[in-house]
Amino acid sequence: MFLTELNQLSMKLSATIFYSIIFLSSLFSYCFFKKEKRLHKTRAKLPPGSMGWPCIGETLQMYTQDPNVFFASKQRRYGDIFKTQILGYPCVMLASPEAARFVLVAQPHLFKPTYPKCKENLIGPSALFFHTGNYHARMRKLVQSSFSPEATRRLVPDIENIALSSLESWANGQVINTFHEMKKFAFEVGVLSIFGQLDKIYRDMLRENYSILEKGYNCFPTKLPGTAYHKSLMARRRLKQILGEIVNERKEKKLLTNNLLSHLLSFKDEKGNTLSDNQIADNIIGVLFAAQDTTASVLTWILKYLHDDPKLLDVVKGEQKAICESEYGENRSLTWSMTRKMPLTYRVILESLRKASIISFTFREATADIEYEGYLIPKGWKVMPLFRNIHHNPEFFVEPENFDPFRFENPPKPNTYLPFGNGIHACPGNELAKLEMLVLLHHMLTKYRWELVGPADLIQYSPFPVPEHGLRARFKKEL
Repeated sequence: MFLTELNQLSMKLSATIFYSIIFLSSLFSYCFFKKEKRLHKTRAKLPPGSMGWPCIGETLQMYTQDPNVFFASKQRRYGDIFKTQILGYPCVMLASPEAARFVLVAQPHLFKPTYPKCKENLIGPSALFFHTGNYHARMRKLVQSSFSPEATRRLVPDIENIALSSLESWANGQVINTFHEMKKFAFEVGVLSIFGQLDKIYRDMLRENYSILEKGYNCFPTKLPGTAYHKSLMARRRLKQILGEIVNERKEKKLLTNNLLSHLLSFKDEKGNTLSDNQIADNIIGVLFAAQDTTASVLTWILKYLHDDPKLLDVVKGEQKAICESEYGENRSLTWSMTRKMPLTYRVILESLRKASIISFTFREATADIEYEGYLIPKGWKVMPLFRNIHHNPEFFVEPENFDPFRFENPPKPNTYLPFGNGIHACPGNELAKLEMLVLLHHMLTKYRWELVGPADLIQYSPFPVPEHGLRARFKKEL
């Protein structure tokens, strides 16, 4: 019996020792991994860079310098990831294709779209590009369906009429500000894509008030009466009233056709809920905002690039004149299929988007502490994939400072060409933008010639880069 009790005691002791070893091992492992995690966190450091002046950071440098110089000098000094402060916000800038893909495509849930509140107030908080999740997905689907190939191809005759009318108004012997005139053209196409046919009185009111709104968009956001920002807020209220009148008229007359407004008015979610008047107004103003300045800027640069290369200009003109002399006949209106037979002109557009890089970067905000390439991106910091740096990197585009549309005879490497962004927040109207450029360029190259007035080598930033004075030019009709 004594031996039995001794054996039992020995077994209990062994079991106690065994479980104690497991417990101590587990405790040691836990402490070790906790320590490693803390060390891992402390090893992740902020990227290199300068935060600039208190409050304003490096905002003035970014918006007043040649963006090629500002961004490229930062990348040369600090590498593909660096920190700065813009518009009062601490930012991490990312200058590689892999980083852009990480933010925009691979992990978009970690980086939400973000804009300063003052800008959100002018466009409207319900606009598509301020959101993520289900609401964003629904609104994006509506916008994409409005700008699908099937929808845009029906717009060709109307876009052509706008282009012909615009060109006719420029060819009166007066010197024009090309950028301003291109903005008028792009605005008219934007209105067409949103409303279809719209009474001139409404178009004029929309243009007048939107012009006031955009003048205050990049001004200091003080609400004192008389300031540009305050005037913009007042114009924003009037825009909402005008849009409300148009919506009520469409509802009363049941004018529901295949355009963005009709899609917004017809929308119902799975619970049968429709969009509010505020949601409709915010998304319309958001589309107008996205449709105008970027397209106008690219068209302005196209004229400059072609003017600077007479040989290329002659070749592109030859392509367009060949279309006129083809089976379609010289006097026939432009068709969708004709716009598909402009490969060189299309590459001129692609190369202009690359070289000018109108959208130099996009704003995102980190939704959590994120480690990337050994650096910490703190929660709440703005994250800016730098499209311009990628587009001007000689590793991806040989001699990037040269304007060479023939480089697009072969497709660029993945994630190196991002003029319209990438991922779920890429511009849904990019095909419409290219179409209106092709239509305008066709008639401009076959029926008109232009000469630049004064120097055209300096650049102004407002905030998009455009040639100084908007590229002053004089248009003449071909005899």
